[in-house]
Amino acid sequence: MCGIWAIFGSDDDVSKQCASCLKIAHRGPDAFRIENVNHFKNCAFGFHRLAIVDDLYGMQPMRVNSLPHLWLVYNGEIYNYKLTQKQFDFNYETDCDGESILHLYNHGGIEFAAQNLDGVFAFALLDTAERKVYLGRDTFGVRPSFRLLTNDGFLAVCSEAKGLLGLAHTMCDNSVKIEAFPPGHYETYDLNHAGKAQLRELKQFHKIGEAPKYLTVAPPIVEEDLKENVYNLLNAAVKKRLMAHRRIGCMLSGGLDSSTIAALVVKNAKEMGITYPVQTFATGMEGSPDLAAARKVADHIGSEHHEVVFEPEDGLAVIEDVIYHLESYDITTVRASIGMYLVSQYISTKTDSVVIFSGEGADEVAQGYIYFHNAPDSTKANTESHRLLNDLYMYDVLRADRTTSAHGLELRVPFLDHQFTGYYLSLPPSMRQPKNGIEKYMIRAAFDTGLLPNDILWRPKEAFSDGVSSQKKPWFAILQEFVETQVNDEDLRKAATTFPHNTPKTKEAYYYRKLFEKHYPGKGEWIPYYWMPKWSASDDPSARTLKHYKS
Repeated sequence: MCGIWAIFGSDDDVSKQCASCLKIAHRGPDAFRIENVNHFKNCAFGFHRLAIVDDLYGMQPMRVNSLPHLWLVYNGEIYNYKLTQKQFDFNYETDCDGESILHLYNHGGIEFAAQNLDGVFAFALLDTAERKVYLGRDTFGVRPSFRLLTNDGFLAVCSEAKGLLGLAHTMCDNSVKIEAFPPGHYETYDLNHAGKAQLRELKQFHKIGEAPKYLTVAPPIVEEDLKENVYNLLNAAVKKRLMAHRRIGCMLSGGLDSSTIAALVVKNAKEMGITYPVQTFATGMEGSPDLAAARKVADHIGSEHHEVVFEPEDGLAVIEDVIYHLESYDITTVRASIGMYLVSQYISTKTDSVVIFSGEGADEVAQGYIYFHNAPDSTKANTESHRLLNDLYMYDVLRADRTTSAHGLELRVPFLDHQFTGYYLSLPPSMRQPKNGIEKYMIRAAFDTGLLPNDILWRPKEAFSDGVSSQKKPWFAILQEFVETQVNDEDLRKAATTFPHNTPKTKEAYYYRKLFEKHYPGKGEWIPYYWMPKWSASDDPSARTLKHYKS
């Protein structure tokens, strides 16, 4: 991951405001730069770099000799940058994938540029010749972006909301709106002669499920073989994401999603001539089902496997740090983040893997959550799948980004590839439902090739926060016992008055909200609702409370 930060139209001392940029230093531990813009004195860019490609010329804000009027900061990876160079005969001056954004914009404008990016990204682009600022974010919001815009024309953007706190001139944080930039959109701002920003356009450039407009290197679709298409497209999604000059590893829970990705990473790494062994990482408490399953997968695919076993006390000790990095108090997000935070900490401090693959997105794309077994019909299941995908950037994608970026790692999520999701979501809704009592049946069938052990391929779904649990006591039960000592009954009775938005209904929810408000007072609206399973009477998000799971 990298961290981007930019301000436009400031009335304050820009040099002092730049201190806010340091709040996201964890995202880019390799280098940082804060730069004022000549002739735009109330504008500035900040960048924290995690060097993945082009160690020599990849620093930002990015500028190239042929386009001196353009300034760019971006966080992400553009997988088709070499393809666009050939397609449009661009003359690149660096080996940095982000340079393609500058040339695509110069060639066809901002919408053209955004529509031709195959990758994940959040960017801020300044055109000093046209006095315009452009913001953009990838379709699923895999890379985070937040912005602040005041009525007097002060615009600020940052990879994390914490980097925008305390910036709004004489206004307090509670009187300004800091919000997530909408995925799949770009914005255009005019800068007046005083450097003040005025929003001119907010436009969606790509919708979830649509086929991308750019050229693709993915294999052609075979009309008569759906399983072959699913296999080929996901394999291609993994292969292009192996673009890195740093060591590659994989999160491995032993479930279908992470196991499939890890197996494809190892296979493609060997085929591409990567000589080091791919490292895989599993986490859980002693005796957890994830540890045993991941160990079996690692033996099968031949990875260098690491197990991060934690005690309940280890998980409880990092709850506040996790909530600070997440900028969320959602119950299931916090629960699932703790194990991922601990394993990311281990990867960062004990190994040299930096680019980490994961299985995020599969459950939303392929209706993998347990509650999809209860869907009334395929139409409603399809609607729910799209709702989850549209909101993914506030929940699972947010969790995956923040728990890894907190430790200077870069996460890659092939299940959210544009070509793969565009094809998979185009299949008839009935094909994407659970079949014969098994969720994600189409994906399992497509990978029934010996790539994974059979019992892993058909292993039932386990939520990450449940899979890390010991056999003696579920992780969510340990958390609930702990918060009994942290929140009293009177506080919970007054919760509706204290927190009218997303009122906590349990002591666990109240505890998370209290810690969130400690760091981000009055910003509860950052989370629109608590993530909960649909078509279920359960009042707890854990999969272990659902009837299908218990059976």
